[in-house]
Amino acid sequence: MKKRELTFIIVALLLGAIIGGFLGELIGSYLPPGAAKTLFSRSVTIGFETTRVELYSISLTFGMSFKINFMSALLVLLVIVYFRWWYI
Repeated sequence: MKKRELTFIIVALLLGAIIGGFLGELIGSYLPPGAAKTLFSRSVTIGFETTRVELYSISLTFGMSFKINFMSALLVLLVIVYFRWWYI
């Protein structure tokens, strides 16, 4: 696999997760209360809280979290299936 193809796949996966998360929140906000609204609007946050390290003249902050909902997982899965079908 070429470096260019790997970069393209990583960017496509990240965009799929971002756009899917946005679409899930958008669809969930317009649905009436019920199971479908819960499916689209509920998300799971994975990661760790920010940690701050302060030295005399340098201050560093570390932290990362991922917010995953149904649509973001679905779009990432569709991107994987697409690349598996066309590129491998």
